[in-house]
Amino acid sequence: MKKTAIIVAGGSGTRMGTALPKQFLPVGGKPIFLHSIDAFLQAYADMRIVLVMSREYCSMAKSLLEKHDYPEAIEIIEGGMTRFHSVKNGLSRVDSDSLVFVHDAVRCLLTPDLVRRCGNAAIQEGSAIPVIPVRDSIRRLDAETNASVVVPREGLFMVQTPQVFMGAIILPAFDVDDQSSFTDEASVLEASGYLVHLVAGEERNIKITFPDDLAFADWKLSASSSH
Repeated sequence: MKKTAIIVAGGSGTRMGTALPKQFLPVGGKPIFLHSIDAFLQAYADMRIVLVMSREYCSMAKSLLEKHDYPEAIEIIEGGMTRFHSVKNGLSRVDSDSLVFVHDAVRCLLTPDLVRRCGNAAIQEGSAIPVIPVRDSIRRLDAETNASVVVPREGLFMVQTPQVFMGAIILPAFDVDDQSSFTDEASVLEASGYLVHLVAGEERNIKITFPDDLAFADWKLSASSSH
């Protein structure tokens, strides 16, 4: 079965407080987005990579791929105004008989095992998204009364990527206009009438957002390489 990973790397890095978008910041000796690509290439020898970038950074991404000796077959395409449109642009490069992985480039600590686990589940169920249990106490605030109530955390999960789908169901699901309820690819699929299958994610698979996240990723990669 054909496999395509759409790696979305169009963020601006505003919360990181750097001029350079966070996906280009160095961690473990090379830019963040390259570590994400590594996990997919290591998971499946026949994995095809489609990298979705903001127009102004496509040439930089191409230069970095060449500098670090990545396969020439990696395709770089321009993103859209929103994540939905960026993913939709990536899906335009996908066939309906493919297994499709959609991943945030700045989740650079995922493992090849997670990629394969999600892929295998999607083949069986049609879709698979990795999640981890909510461990902290959660409260919901009523903006009008300023009162808050505890939200039971049993059955609550935090969603990660890669989100994986059979092309035959995710392609038609994206044949709609963007909606505010679309927070990720799974929500687009649900809107088309499909159920989403959950699989166990990885605690280390954090989204690099703040400087502390960058320091953690650097440490985690260094610790992994020493074993």
